[in-house]
Amino acid sequence: MRTRWRRGWESFTIYLPVALMGLMALASWWLVRNAPSTLPAAPARAPVHEPDYFMKDFSVQNFDAAGNMTRQLQGDMARHYPDTDTLEIDAVEIHAKSPDGRQTRATALRGLSNGDGSEVQLFGNARVTRAAQQMPDGTRSPELRFEGEFLHAWTNEERVLSDKPVVLWRGTDRFTADRLHYDHLDQVLQLDGRVRGVLQPAPASAAGR
Repeated sequence: MRTRWRRGWESFTIYLPVALMGLMALASWWLVRNAPSTLPAAPARAPVHEPDYFMKDFSVQNFDAAGNMTRQLQGDMARHYPDTDTLEIDAVEIHAKSPDGRQTRATALRGLSNGDGSEVQLFGNARVTRAAQQMPDGTRSPELRFEGEFLHAWTNEERVLSDKPVVLWRGTDRFTADRLHYDHLDQVLQLDGRVRGVLQPAPASAAGR
């Protein structure tokens, strides 16, 4: 009797690991079959044109390698839009200085600018003024001023474009046009549409020279 019981126990212990492995495999299969399905991946969110930060009564300045200020961007309120990396500015004002010392000032009721103010679209009572300058040959370049309800300005390249009516002042001379393309570096001034101009006579002292 003991011999038969012992043989039965030995047979049981021999097949026990196989039986346990079978039970574990069956349990794993059951868990996989009955596990809840994974949630579908959330669709990628389309970029939203919403500001991610604000600035109030701010002033941002840029400097060259020598520590000289090259540009100042300021306004009453600015909203940054990350999807376009632009600043929308209320009561915008930009002061820029070129390497040869020419100073440019741009103002408007509202502006849409890149981060450093080197490119800005001006809306409402827009004005871009390039200050008068003494030239190397001794002559004086008069003040140049652009006015309109919309101006698109690049302060580094000293370019001004507009597809809206504009007024151009060169010293005391006044021109009006429906569209404008001005590029100082390429010495291009193009007035399109209904163009009118009023030229003031040169002062007598200047005419006599």
